Amino acid sequence: MAAYVDVTDATFDAEVLKSDIPVLVDFWAPWCGPCRALAPHLDALGAEFAGRVKIAKVNVDSNQQYAAQFGVQGIPMMVLFKEGEQVANLTGLPRNPRETLTNLVSQAL
Repeated sequence: MAAYVDVTDATFDAEVLKSDIPVLVDFWAPWCGPCRALAPHLDALGAEFAGRVKIAKVNVDSNQQYAAQFGVQGIPMMVLFKEGEQVANLTGLPRNPRETLTNLVSQAL
C-alpha cells in the first residue's frame, strides 16, 4: 500500500481541504527529476506519520486548477495544509530532504 494518496482537481477538496488531519501536498510531474528524487522521502514520511499526517501527490500536468490557485510556479512544491488552510510551503529539492520534510510536517502537529 502506498504511503500517499494521488489527488486530482476533482478530489482535492475532499482529500486535502476537508481532511481531519494535516496534509502535505506534493505538486509534481513525472518528467521532473527532483520530484522523482523526493518521492522516496515522501513515502518514508507517509509511513512514519501514518494516521497523523496525510501525504498527497498532485500531478500538475494533468491537474492544474489547484496548482494555479496555490501559486505553483516551480516543482517540486510541497504545501502543508491544516484544517483546510495553507500553513507552510517549500519549493525545490532540499539539501536534506528527510529532515526538512519532517520539520515541515511537525509544524502542523
